[in-house]
Formats: sequence, structure tokens, C-alpha cells
Amino acid sequence: MSAYVIVDTKINDPEAYETYKAQARPIAEKYGGVYRARGGDMDVVESDLWSPTRIVIVEFPDMQSARDFVDSEEYAPVKAIRRANADCSLVIVEGV
Repeated sequence: MSAYVIVDTKINDPEAYETYKAQARPIAEKYGGVYRARGGDMDVVESDLWSPTRIVIVEFPDMQSARDFVDSEEYAPVKAIRRANADCSLVIVEGV
């Protein structure tokens, strides 16, 4: 069953964040990740619990693949770039 990494990102340094984006994509793809949304236009219809900023959705073959990507050694230094240049919330959710 597919799983999705969903990230809401408030980018603080757009130039540095470009480095993150360039390095993260091939690692996600190595774990079977396919980008389904990457910061496109949003229409926030309801925001009682949360007001999203910039949404990224990456589909993985399953929960384990998504977790393996997020926890991988090769992603760790790239994740550090994201954390240094953006505020994020990240969830992994199982598909239906």
C-alpha cells in the first residue's frame, strides 16, 4: 500500500533551499519516491487546525520505503540543509 511523505515548509533562505531541493529529489527517488506536489498553488479551504505554507507530497511504494528515505544516512546531511533553512512539519501517512 502506498505511503506519502507530506511536508509543510516555510522557507527562510530560498537560495540555500534550492540546494536542498536539488539534493533531496534523487535520494527520494532511490527509495521509490515520486513527487506528486512540490510547492504549487494552494487553495486553503479550511484552516481550523493548521494553516499550510508550502506543501510537498512524495508518494512511496509503502510505509517502510518512506521511513527508510526519511531515516537514511544519505538523506541526513540533506535534511540538515532543510532544517537550517526552513521551518517544517513532516508526516508519513499510509495511503488507501
